[in-house]
Amino acid sequence: MGGFASLGVNLPLLVVFVINFIILFFLLRIFLYKPVLKMLDERSKRTKEAMELAEVTKLEFEQAKVEVQKQIDKGRQEAQSVIAQAMQVGERLREESRQEATKQAQVIIDRTRTELQAERDKIVEDLRREFVNISIMAAEKVIKETLDKEKHRKLIEETLQESVVLKKN
Repeated sequence: MGGFASLGVNLPLLVVFVINFIILFFLLRIFLYKPVLKMLDERSKRTKEAMELAEVTKLEFEQAKVEVQKQIDKGRQEAQSVIAQAMQVGERLREESRQEATKQAQVIIDRTRTELQAERDKIVEDLRREFVNISIMAAEKVIKETLDKEKHRKLIEETLQESVVLKKN
């Protein structure tokens, strides 16, 4: 023990300091170190949970973003489909209108042709009768003899029929 005294160390005091240090160490460990470790562990746990929650939130955000993009794309496709259908309907209606107008025009043309043909036939028949009457009157005056009007009319009509047949050939 002489060696510690020569160094200026009082051994009983050193033992008291060491015992005090060990007691202080255990007290600090029990009352300070464990609560601080527990608090740090809880804080670390909360930080880890917050990071996991942030990661989950980020994944949910990415999924929501993808879903929103899908909805937008679907909306665009539906809009394009609606536009295409509207254009087809418009084209079909335009074509139907054109066909209806063509039909109506053809009906008008056919009716007009029929009316014109009937009018032409009537005019030709009137002219033929007038020509027959004029021919009869002219023949009566020329020969100064009255033929039976019915025979004369028949004779002129036959002549006209022959001339019409000749004109057609």
